[in-house]
Amino acid sequence: MENNEVVMGAEHIATASRRPPLRWLGAGTAAVVLIFLLAPFGGLALATDWHDFHFVPGDIQAIWVSLFYSALALLLVVLAGTPLAWWLAHGVHRGKWVLDALLLLPLLTPPLAMGILLSTFYGPYSPVGGLLSQAGIYLTNSAPAFVLAQIYGAMPYYVLAARAALEGVPEELEQISRTLGRNRWQTFWRVTVPLARLGLAAGVALAWVRAMGEFGIVLIVAYFPQGIPVKLWVNLQDVGLTAVYPLLWVFFWVAIPLPLWLGLRTRRGLL
Repeated sequence: MENNEVVMGAEHIATASRRPPLRWLGAGTAAVVLIFLLAPFGGLALATDWHDFHFVPGDIQAIWVSLFYSALALLLVVLAGTPLAWWLAHGVHRGKWVLDALLLLPLLTPPLAMGILLSTFYGPYSPVGGLLSQAGIYLTNSAPAFVLAQIYGAMPYYVLAARAALEGVPEELEQISRTLGRNRWQTFWRVTVPLARLGLAAGVALAWVRAMGEFGIVLIVAYFPQGIPVKLWVNLQDVGLTAVYPLLWVFFWVAIPLPLWLGLRTRRGLL
């Protein structure tokens, strides 16, 4: 009996050794996918003429427009989106699925279509736009319109990420905080936010990239002032592909560091 078991064990080991290890198959697949995803960035590095790396007129202004107004839009997204995400995560109400569907509606709408909707609603010939214009607020081709377009582009992403993070906080810990004398506001800052910080940081990073890179909505609502995405399109149309590369590199340098920094800190447990 023992000899049979030894023989069967040896046959099993021999058979397993002839099979391709699953980990090597997974590693090979991962390598192929990563190469596929990163190949265009390598192509950009090769296509860029580093000896003649210069900006065309208007690029510097577009960089500052994107940086300043994206930071402002991100601040407004976090201030307005966090209470909404908390209410969606903790609110007990009927028809919650309807609210979920409505929240996804701006996310699922094509950006150009979203820009047309905003122009229709906030444009100077609409009732809302007419009232705002009387107060000196113009939400087309203006700085407020630029920020508005970025908010519509980034808000759904942040709210979804923040809601998932807040839903992951155990309600028992929040209830314990309340029984220890902390009010709802203190519990939110001292218990909920620290426990949900990783998901909230991911939401901030995602909203930042979405605000910086929003093109379709901004193109319709706020062609002026031109940010980086619209200026990329203008350079491509007016000058050519070579005028796109410098501004494209700057976009990567200013948009990607924040998500990378937050990602590294969250992985190391520093947030």
